[in-house]
Amino acid sequence: MRLRPVLAAAGLGLGVACVAEPEREPAGPSEAVAAASMPPRRRLEFLAGRRAARRALRSVGLDCGEIPRSGRLPVFPPGRAASISHSAGTAVAVARAPGRDTPLGCDLELRPLPRHAARLVLREDEEALPATGCASAGTVWSVTELFSAKEAAWKALYVPSGESAAPAPGTLRDLRAFPAGDGLLHIGLRADPSRAVEVRVTAVGPGVFSCVLGPADARS
Repeated sequence: MRLRPVLAAAGLGLGVACVAEPEREPAGPSEAVAAASMPPRRRLEFLAGRRAARRALRSVGLDCGEIPRSGRLPVFPPGRAASISHSAGTAVAVARAPGRDTPLGCDLELRPLPRHAARLVLREDEEALPATGCASAGTVWSVTELFSAKEAAWKALYVPSGESAAPAPGTLRDLRAFPAGDGLLHIGLRADPSRAVEVRVTAVGPGVFSCVLGPADARS
């Protein structure tokens, strides 16, 4: 709830769903076919993610029926777009308000990552981040926070739906993160630093939720 005003100011709506909700039916035949091919737990996560996306879209005044997929990616009707993430039985989504061009990317991580996982996320020039964090905000960035923030940025910087976008980086290490104060990170492509986004990282229980708020250069 405390994030909703922040996201609304960036032109974004938020939706949350849980795998344990009593109503867990697909919203249409395409979702039903996709869900039927999945193991039980993955099926519940998939359907929760679709519910979260529809709730996020409704929060910005947009209706949406079923959300099919192409490969692993959701396919939204024209004029509608959202980013979905799920972790430990909870799904979350952010949707773009009509008339806004806010880049979309979110990530939920409710299972903390061990510190040694940093080698999968950071390069040498970022190794000090988990130790020093952002001095101006008194924050020390955990590996989980950095992983989540880069996951959200990756979704926003690589848009495989025909929109203008940079080529997909190979791994999260091909993105570079810079602390920006007040729980924010600026994350951009190493191959093209002009393509960068601002990501807010928020503690959620034992984990974190990260969401792109806009282009980094536009909000610096």
